[in-house]
Amino acid sequence: MCCSHELTEKDLAPITANPIFLEKIKGMRFFDPHVHMTSRTTDDYQAMADAGVVAIIEPAFWLGQPRTGVDTFRDYFNSLIGWERFRSSQFGIKHYCTIGLNSKEANNERLAEQVMEILPLFIYKEGVVGVGEIGFDDQTPAEDKYYRAQLELAKEAMLPVQIHTPHRDKKKGTQRSMDIAIEHGLDPRMIIVDHNNEETVKEVLDRGFWAAFTIYPFTKMGNERMVEIVKQYGSERIMINSAADWGISDPLAVPKTAALMLERGISIKDIELVCYQNAIDAFAQSGQINVSEFDTVKEIDQNLKYNGSSVLRGGQQPRVDKNATIIR
Repeated sequence: MCCSHELTEKDLAPITANPIFLEKIKGMRFFDPHVHMTSRTTDDYQAMADAGVVAIIEPAFWLGQPRTGVDTFRDYFNSLIGWERFRSSQFGIKHYCTIGLNSKEANNERLAEQVMEILPLFIYKEGVVGVGEIGFDDQTPAEDKYYRAQLELAKEAMLPVQIHTPHRDKKKGTQRSMDIAIEHGLDPRMIIVDHNNEETVKEVLDRGFWAAFTIYPFTKMGNERMVEIVKQYGSERIMINSAADWGISDPLAVPKTAALMLERGISIKDIELVCYQNAIDAFAQSGQINVSEFDTVKEIDQNLKYNGSSVLRGGQQPRVDKNATIIR
């Protein structure tokens, strides 16, 4: 737009036309098994619901600034099983989470010891579908120590494990993560190895683990590369996620990748496995996922409150599902 152009009401009006990708995937359902909604807005929840995302998993992670006390972890874990679940429900999306000590903050051993003490208070809560995201960042001795301790915790609780593989020296870190899991007696079918790329996928699949891929702009994986991986390796035990967080990321990465797969000739059946069913099968081993709840959560009433708070701010009007059976 020319700098001399004066903005009109028409210029400032929101764009309401559906993007092309939404038309391609109309009617499809998606499960994003790794997205950090704590860092996202309600607009993102609405956009995800409009794009067909029916359920998500929010792993506990590093918030971008080192935490200084165990109570900040306690409050964060409580928000994942409380407020964030409520906020998601207000947009018709079923919310689950995984709970764990992230690899970066495992290096603060004084704090890590305290976090390990409170983890058993949270991993058995309703809606917690695994221990995660845990693993390696810089592959330090402290990260190794707390990764092993949390594998034991997951084994005792019979929960799936969501592994964060390192950005630096990824192949070595991924191999090491799998080796240690086997050493601790965990079944590869209970472990989701995340943030894979072309360098790691073959070994992860060959060894019987679930292979997750994060579609994240400029860093982890673009969706054109993801299409080629599915063409080469098929859809068995492969899943994709957005890992959308406080960085430059896209909470619509799963539906957008589904649209691209469709455009480039991947079958509907394979798309459904990679973008929906495989994640359900992997995390449902927790005993916490009931797909019938994906429909009941769509009965939205934004008049509801959680501990006295609602998603509505100021004078905003609530959205109430007129098709809901229950009338309040």
